[in-house]
Amino acid sequence: MLALEKILLPVDFSDRCLGAARYAQLLASRYGSEILLLHVVEPIRYEFSALEFGGAVLTDLAANRKAQARERLEAFLAAELRGSRVRRLLADGEAAQTIVETARREGANLIAMPTHGYGRFRRFILGSVTAKVLHDAHCPVWTGIHLEQAPVPEAIRLRNVLCAVDLGPHSAEPLRWAAALAHDFQARLLVAHACPRIELRPGECGDRDLNAELAASAQQRLGALLAETGAQADLIVECGDAPRVVCSVAASRQADLMVIGRGSAAGIYGRLRTNAYAIIRESPCPVVSV
Repeated sequence: MLALEKILLPVDFSDRCLGAARYAQLLASRYGSEILLLHVVEPIRYEFSALEFGGAVLTDLAANRKAQARERLEAFLAAELRGSRVRRLLADGEAAQTIVETARREGANLIAMPTHGYGRFRRFILGSVTAKVLHDAHCPVWTGIHLEQAPVPEAIRLRNVLCAVDLGPHSAEPLRWAAALAHDFQARLLVAHACPRIELRPGECGDRDLNAELAASAQQRLGALLAETGAQADLIVECGDAPRVVCSVAASRQADLMVIGRGSAAGIYGRLRTNAYAIIRESPCPVVSV
């Protein structure tokens, strides 16, 4: 069983938070989790403070903003989260950094938040706060454009869980997470891998089908990964662009959730690979990056 004692749910009081809250509540009801409802009051921008306000006025303005935020936070999602254990946290600072620090300090096992992409291009961008959280968070992050659509609780199901792996050194971790979740919700587990497609001129390699050989090798390695983790799953291997392949599989197999790895690299690339960004943007279902 997954250990989800605490789920951090950052909110900005927008409608987008409702969908994330409903998924958090689904998990909380299954695991007995405490939901940490966090709102971050960001500092007043320098250009306004320097040109329009004095120090005393700024202090009063900041105090008023925080008092109003506290009042809104106490009432926000009260009806939707009724029956769940909820602790409401108000913090000052830059939003993404504060979310990551709060998750670490509180020992959160999961962060649930929408992508905050806007308008007709929401599938092609990630909001800056979400992107930074995905980049820096130490714990899994549950996100996706579908969290913004606020599905009714009765419509939320976890019947098919898809784990997309790149067969890199950290593939076992997301697979274990996906397998545990599928087990706990009695869901079907699917494991997908995308092999790079090799384009060859006719006759260049004789009668060999290199793409078929790559797929067979990947199938073998996936079998070894299942044996290592003890997971039981249907295996899917296709050649092509990784985000396109796994998102297509998610759509065709009616996945209710996709689990991917973010790696453990530090430095400028952080924890989120390029493919992970693309998958989250294009996925037809919510995505947990582990």
